[in-house]
Amino acid sequence: MHCPDQPGIIAVITDFITTNRGNIIYLDQYVDRQNGIFYMRVEWELENFMIPAEKIDEYFNTLYARRYELTYRISFSTRRQRMAIFVSKMSHCLYDMLARHMAGEWDVDIPVIISNHPDLAIAGKQFGIPFEHIPVTRDNKEEMEKREFVILDRHKVDFIVLARYMQVLSEDFIRRYPNRIINIHHSFLPAFVGAKPYHQAYERGVKLIGATSHYVTADLDAGPIIEQDVARISHKDTIDELVKKGRDLEKIVLSRAVEKHIQRKILTYNNKTVVFS
Repeated sequence: MHCPDQPGIIAVITDFITTNRGNIIYLDQYVDRQNGIFYMRVEWELENFMIPAEKIDEYFNTLYARRYELTYRISFSTRRQRMAIFVSKMSHCLYDMLARHMAGEWDVDIPVIISNHPDLAIAGKQFGIPFEHIPVTRDNKEEMEKREFVILDRHKVDFIVLARYMQVLSEDFIRRYPNRIINIHHSFLPAFVGAKPYHQAYERGVKLIGATSHYVTADLDAGPIIEQDVARISHKDTIDELVKKGRDLEKIVLSRAVEKHIQRKILTYNNKTVVFS
């Protein structure tokens, strides 16, 4: 939740929970003093909670949200989220996520993989996940996205991860999943745009490469940032070594971002995120 910063707001929320016999097991809060915004994330157990689960939202909204100008989201940890993966031809992020899922690291379901190329259909077979080939081009994008909407609705997908999916989503697509599409891309200082960024970085003799994971918005690669990391580079690194280090970073950064989303520990406000510990 977030709201205008005001005295006693933590006491108000915790009193709502404890008065109704809830047991708080996690609480993290942050105050943005520059903008006067209070952020908080709280978990509590419902075993002895006096308000039925289906009524909590109604009670909280009526008694507290309107009064204190709260923007909030209530989630139930018993409900596993459903994550679709979009991919093109590069497999490193896809296999990393599928391996983590199979190892039981993530409390999430992956009901479908969607790709604009058939190359990685083998991954779907290996992990027992339906693979849908949707050949998107500049001329058929609207038609193909409608096919994707049908697939996503059929599988009741909650959020989407772009695992190096080399297509720009339409504004209509993004509006359907606000702050629920996670992307990954390389980050260079300075920025190198266009084809073969690692070749450009090699030519410039960069000393750092990085990766950024963010939510997708209509502004290309400018959505709220979730996670970033960097790696040192030296004059000894070849282009192949730059590519390898860059892909390793992409896997790690994307997985961290996805994990935080699965744990419901990301709060977006304007074009920034508060990522709780």
